[in-house]
Amino acid sequence: MQGPRPVVLSGPSGAGKSTLLKKLLKDYENVFGFSVSHTTRQPRPGEVNGKDYHFVTREVMQKEIDAGEFIEHAEFSGNMYGTSKGAVQAVQAQNQICVLDIDIQGVKNIKKTDLNPIYISVQPPSLDILEKRLRDRKTETEESLRKRLTAARVDLELSKEPGLFDLVIINDDLEKAYSELKEILLE
Repeated sequence: MQGPRPVVLSGPSGAGKSTLLKKLLKDYENVFGFSVSHTTRQPRPGEVNGKDYHFVTREVMQKEIDAGEFIEHAEFSGNMYGTSKGAVQAVQAQNQICVLDIDIQGVKNIKKTDLNPIYISVQPPSLDILEKRLRDRKTETEESLRKRLTAARVDLELSKEPGLFDLVIINDDLEKAYSELKEILLE
């Protein structure tokens, strides 16, 4: 994989990764590009195929994984998610820094590749605040909310592993979190 060093953003759902990423891509649209992940889940209202995710069938995704087309992949709540080599190369071909939004399993998988990104963990100030953020979205059923909170607990515990991340951002204030993110990336 040629091109500028990629950036991996990780953290539980509701920590604020997408919000920070949207600000970054808006403010520096020619510098950073987002690697569009694949998923087998159904699109949520307003999500666009090829922009938010590449929405594919389980069969298609499994075939591409088996063919070695993915840098990382994982299963969550019965759906597959993953980052294809092609998605990263598409950003690098634009001579942009590729930003990947990846869960903790994916971070551990990428550590085994030659991608060599900057690893950044975005975390909520507390699980209570995370739960409130997820409830405020009104996109979760009670069951999916419980699954996300359980996954967040595991995610936050695993993220404490020394050397896993180059930077941990506690997103208790969006502007402060954004300036921390910019600071490491603009170096």
